[in-house]
Amino acid sequence: MTHGRKIRILTAALLVAGIASAALAQTPVPGQPPSAPAPVVAQHAPERASARVEDLIARMTIAEKVGQLVLLSSNRAVTGPYTTPDVTGALERGELGGIFNTYDVAFTRQLQETAVKHTRLGIPLLFGFDVLHGHRTIFPVPLGQAASFDLKAIEGAERIAGREAAAAGINWVFAPMLDVTRDPRWGRIVEGAGESPWLGGQIGAARVRGFQGERLDADDSVAACVKHFGANGAVESGRDYTATSVSERALREIYLPPFKATVAAGVRCFMAAFNTFDGVPGVANRHLLTDILRKEWGFQGVVVSDFGAVEELVTHGIAADREEAAKRALTAGTDIEMQGEAFRRDLPRLVASGAVPMAVLDDAVRHVLTFKEELGLFDKPFGRMDEARERTALFAPAHRQAAIELAEKSLVLLKNDRETLPFSPDVRRIAVIGPLADDRADTLGPWAANGQPDDAITLAAGLRQVLPKAVVEVVSAGSVNGSSPEARAAAVAVARTADVVVLALGEKSTQSGEAASRTDLGLPGDQMELARDVLAVGRPTAVVLFHGRPLVLTPLVKDAPAILSAWFPGSMGGLAIARTLVGENEPRGRLPVTFPRAVGQIPIYHDHLRTGRPPTNPPRPYTASYLDEGTEPLFPFGYGLSYTDFGFSPPRMAPIVKAGEPIAVAVDVTNTGRRPGTALVQLYVNQPVAEISRPVKELRGFQHVALKPGETRTVTLSLTDADLAYWHQDGRWATDAGRFRVMTGANVADLQAAEFTLQN
Repeated sequence: MTHGRKIRILTAALLVAGIASAALAQTPVPGQPPSAPAPVVAQHAPERASARVEDLIARMTIAEKVGQLVLLSSNRAVTGPYTTPDVTGALERGELGGIFNTYDVAFTRQLQETAVKHTRLGIPLLFGFDVLHGHRTIFPVPLGQAASFDLKAIEGAERIAGREAAAAGINWVFAPMLDVTRDPRWGRIVEGAGESPWLGGQIGAARVRGFQGERLDADDSVAACVKHFGANGAVESGRDYTATSVSERALREIYLPPFKATVAAGVRCFMAAFNTFDGVPGVANRHLLTDILRKEWGFQGVVVSDFGAVEELVTHGIAADREEAAKRALTAGTDIEMQGEAFRRDLPRLVASGAVPMAVLDDAVRHVLTFKEELGLFDKPFGRMDEARERTALFAPAHRQAAIELAEKSLVLLKNDRETLPFSPDVRRIAVIGPLADDRADTLGPWAANGQPDDAITLAAGLRQVLPKAVVEVVSAGSVNGSSPEARAAAVAVARTADVVVLALGEKSTQSGEAASRTDLGLPGDQMELARDVLAVGRPTAVVLFHGRPLVLTPLVKDAPAILSAWFPGSMGGLAIARTLVGENEPRGRLPVTFPRAVGQIPIYHDHLRTGRPPTNPPRPYTASYLDEGTEPLFPFGYGLSYTDFGFSPPRMAPIVKAGEPIAVAVDVTNTGRRPGTALVQLYVNQPVAEISRPVKELRGFQHVALKPGETRTVTLSLTDADLAYWHQDGRWATDAGRFRVMTGANVADLQAAEFTLQN
């Protein structure tokens, strides 16, 4: 099917979908009282709105106002189950504010022309899409990007993703995902930056800057929408759409810092979470959306629900019916309902009856129209719809090069006994064994937007490209979820003929991401049996892991001489891996999340609180220990090997620092190995005595330093008072005077410490 015909068919399917008209919803139901007696007032209007926005609001009908709060899906892509609504009718009546799962210039232009040229007020549409790790050029999954600890490269990747999305007619992306989590059973850990709230904030701000560029109204910029606000990563038992009970302190210190960092970076959209905080789901949580986001942080942008989340308030049990759900969500601070019926069916009646004041509706409309104005949509509704730019921008050579470079920076060398890696570039025969050796879709990873599997460079293809004179023999040996003894025997036979072996193991892309929770974090299927059989041959063997979460690799680490974490590396991932396996690139990634030895250790993370009975080694009775396993992780936060070795001096700083003054921390780093390499100096802090117990180690800085063999350089990292602050019992952020410990080194388990005193 040609591209043009596909667009015409999709558009036709969109246009013919039908349900009853939303206009009927403007009439109040006789005898039906408002669903809650509490008065509702408008408290979150933007500080300033343009004359154009105010003029539009003054001329709009209730139905047109409500329409601006409605976001419906096209059938260009699908992110969840739904019944196709009457998009065309709502659009032609001027009662639709945006469409998501929509891209391609030909498609978006036709829809925008209807909105701008054929409706009473000509209000342009928002076009949204999930662009989580690239639009057409796919970069490593976000957790893999976080492993690079390279904020400039991450921002650059999002600049490319934003340009490509804008070139396809999109003006709004549902990213970045900033949920902090300590439970790798949760599939959506792949979409975030890991377990550190501070690192999540640094990366979140970088990603927002990349998407939005220097000017939000530029034709190559898109609005970022950070998600999922808030505490969405505090899942119960690793299951999606659940929530554990967290305290206000945990909310403030763990789950909200990444979101607050993006407000300072200029983000214009928040997506409210499915899950509950303090028993109230995100879309109806006034404490989160109004008290904190609007009033404390001064956020003036839009808040959108997640897919169908407003109607799910009924399922949560905090609304008796859809009408009450609509009222609770809007009055709490949700401006736009994504893919639901509550706003468009029930708000007109609620406003007409007085159950929801017109001023509350106007506030939400004001947010949406101001958002569109900031995007430049009123002045240039077709600015992002240039077919020539679309042809040249998508999957451009420079974009592919950036994808290679970020994939290379994201690779984490977990084990390398006897310098198994890098392989010699003169190797003549390579066996690439495993179900992920040559799988294009699984190289891209989950949520690959408009990425095309046919364009992905797999591990096998990358090795053939890097080593054109070598024989690269590929054996899948079954699937990710199962194999046969015969398939494993065939793999062993090929391994015996090879000079070196690469085992390509891990998860399928569908085993990470939304609705992909797992209870067993070992290698799926029979992959461990395959690994044991192949490793028994005795050839130099490296395991390459494709995955979107920490896996329990304890048996594999015991047997395999070399292990390289590739995450899901994206369009150019196979080439990046191949270059690293033969030493053309050094592995410089470090883990942004802790790897457990066993599932029973979860949650396990680096910035935990102290206990009055800390664990001992060997374990002693009546301590915080296990009877059958140690408490240390398999791989700690910040861990990663190189093809060389580094030595770190203890940190140096002034012993006494006055409040408000910067704190300079100096560390000498030496390359003690035989190859050039790049070290990552990491800085952690701890307050030994405070009003409340403080985490044992909190990441507060890092810096890469490239060193030749034998070279030593001094790295200086900076701290501020804000890096030492915490949420006090009286409900405020503050920094105490007193003693602080600073720790620096290679990872959270390999640090040296020094102390200073902060004086008022």
